[in-house]
Amino acid sequence: MKTIDEYIEAFEPEVQKTLREIRAFIKAEVPEAAEKISYGMPTFYLEGNLVHFAAFKDHYGFFPGPSGIDAFGKELAPYRTGKGTLRFPRGQPFPWELLAKVLRFRKEENTRKAETRGNHKGAGRV
Repeated sequence: MKTIDEYIEAFEPEVQKTLREIRAFIKAEVPEAAEKISYGMPTFYLEGNLVHFAAFKDHYGFFPGPSGIDAFGKELAPYRTGKGTLRFPRGQPFPWELLAKVLRFRKEENTRKAETRGNHKGAGRV
């Protein structure tokens, strides 16, 4: 699998619908981010990996990395299952506004790190 479209098409229609919603949400929040498959999962990239997402047997995973979770620890506590992992049960509503905050934080964090390094990798280089 080489594209996010191929990843999504591997699932049943109901899961495809949700994965498309997650993808569209991330694109709306960070339109300048590039898409790729990394670690076998859909990934958005902006000055480094921004966030991964995936579908599993009974849940969806959202992977903003440890810093993206730590920044909103109390708010994300009900969804946190690992150092950089959030888990959302299938059939339950997503906390979209909270995920928007996480995405904005990760975008700012990646941009700041790139500026500190003095070399912007940019969205287009994946």
